[in-house]
Amino acid sequence: MSEYDPVDPPVALTIAGSDSGGGAGIQADLAAMAAHGVFGTSVVTATTAQHTRGVEDVHPLPADHVATQYAAVDGDFEVAAIKTGMLATADIVETVTESVSGADAPLVVDPVMVAATGDRLLSPAAEDAYEALIAAATLVTPNADEAAVLTDEPVETPADAEAAGRELVALGADAALVKGGHLDGGSVDEGVVVDTLVRAGGAGGGETAPTVDRFETPRIDTEATHGSGCALSSAIAARLARGEPLREAVAAAVEGMTEAVRRGYDVGEGPGAVNPTASGGE
Repeated sequence: MSEYDPVDPPVALTIAGSDSGGGAGIQADLAAMAAHGVFGTSVVTATTAQHTRGVEDVHPLPADHVATQYAAVDGDFEVAAIKTGMLATADIVETVTESVSGADAPLVVDPVMVAATGDRLLSPAAEDAYEALIAAATLVTPNADEAAVLTDEPVETPADAEAAGRELVALGADAALVKGGHLDGGSVDEGVVVDTLVRAGGAGGGETAPTVDRFETPRIDTEATHGSGCALSSAIAARLARGEPLREAVAAAVEGMTEAVRRGYDVGEGPGAVNPTASGGE
């Protein structure tokens, strides 16, 4: 009989929707968490009927069931980091905010608000409900379109991204990473993606000016970027669960996403998806 030799990794939690096509949502989150060395648990907020060509239907789960899922995970696991993705409705946003309010773990909020087509995914009430969740966040990770929704200002260049990040920190987030994949101009050149990290200054913000870092990575010539935001925020959460400092966790996750996009999955009839399993490493 072989000897039992278990491993004891840190535990992270994703609170997000399920992607039936497997490229984003809970499915991408758990793959990214495993790639970055943690055990992933999940709270499903909605099921979707989608594939590589688009989304056909979304079915939000009852908010009380979302709360029950969270309580089940929280009551059994020592959760070392939490990541939120698609929360679907104002009731779910509020329920999740209340659920995580007592958590002693870093919170990464990926505010899934805008589809790749540019269409708004949430009602105005749900968008407004994000204010309290962002205030509780260790890190909020909007793309340019989502940063524009959250700040009510256009975000088209890295300078705009920095301004949006500063505003999100002023709203209470410890830090904001404004992702550069959708920026229209102002980067070093069109072959570069510029992600902008703004961190509150001083202990808990204080009076010190925020710190700004920009991460430049090669832009991969592909439309197969489905799931990139999910995988990136989950990779950051995984690294925070492992005890890495925020800047180092973000830098490693951003670098890993280049490989995840480069080695994306050529599946389905649409553009395909990123490969979260390729984003890990030490």
